[in-house]
Amino acid sequence: MTKWIGLSLAALAIVCVGCSSSDSGSATNATGTVKKKAIKIAMIAKSSNNPVFLSAKTGAEAAAKDLSTKYGLNVTIDWRTPPEENGEEQARRIAQAVTDNADAILISCSDAAKVTGAINDAVDKGVPVMTFDSDAPQSKRFAFYGADDAECGKMVMDNLATVMGGKGNFSILRGNQTAPNLQKRVQGVQDAAKQYPGMHFVSEVSHIETPQDASAAVTREMNAKPEINCWAMVGGWPLFAQSLLTLDPAKVKIVAVDALPPELAYVDKGIAPVLLAQPTYDWGYKSVGFIVDKVGLGKDVPTINKMDLIKVTKDNLGDWAVQLQKWGFTGIDPKYLAMAKNKK
Repeated sequence: MTKWIGLSLAALAIVCVGCSSSDSGSATNATGTVKKKAIKIAMIAKSSNNPVFLSAKTGAEAAAKDLSTKYGLNVTIDWRTPPEENGEEQARRIAQAVTDNADAILISCSDAAKVTGAINDAVDKGVPVMTFDSDAPQSKRFAFYGADDAECGKMVMDNLATVMGGKGNFSILRGNQTAPNLQKRVQGVQDAAKQYPGMHFVSEVSHIETPQDASAAVTREMNAKPEINCWAMVGGWPLFAQSLLTLDPAKVKIVAVDALPPELAYVDKGIAPVLLAQPTYDWGYKSVGFIVDKVGLGKDVPTINKMDLIKVTKDNLGDWAVQLQKWGFTGIDPKYLAMAKNKK
């Protein structure tokens, strides 16, 4: 993971900065003339009460600060995320961001069908749009940054089968069933499950993407179907709450996507022996770099920019906790940080 961190930081160090044409003035740096001194990026994640999107916001704001300092610009993040998932509300917020003179829009799409028209309208009006985490591939967005979701789902199933020794009765926790990224992850789980004849599918569970709703959904499903002894979670929603820590790790195992501070206790206790961490901080940090590169300097940005997942287990729990702390996360149990120190 140390190697990955070094590569990530190196990549971030070479991101170029610019700004869009709606502001007056210019700035000059070693790469040439930057068109403008200010870039306002409207950021519209899925929901403001989901910790993974708050970490993306933290990363975006850090990138804005770092790049502003480096190049004497004023890159700002205009957070316009709705409190709960709502594709129609996201579409309205895209339109309002255009009205309010945003220089670019960065969005994780709750429902691609409902936001594609708004994205296209924004682009037609001269406001470039980039997606992260959950794409709208049929829209006019110029780039996407995030995990390969089909591969992500396969990784969840492969690791769950390994944890269970190839035998178990599993359910899939899928979150918002209209989110295109989650649909692909679920399909990835289902496709991979065909390779494990001893892993028997029980059910798929959709829910509102809050820790409380997700935890309640898991509990209801297990009460209704007591044969469930393992979960393939394509998002880590219930693990942001503490209620499932009462599960007996000898009877129930979980493999989930995401590994933020509240979730680490599940790894430590053995309930979730494997978490597949998305460096969600980079959703914001790297995406801001791509946007200013495209909007400010007119550089070509790859359409698809893959984010690799990081496998978190007890073996690297301390190192991952330190990485989260370096990214500005708080609320990390000191004992996990001590695990890394004790290895040095």
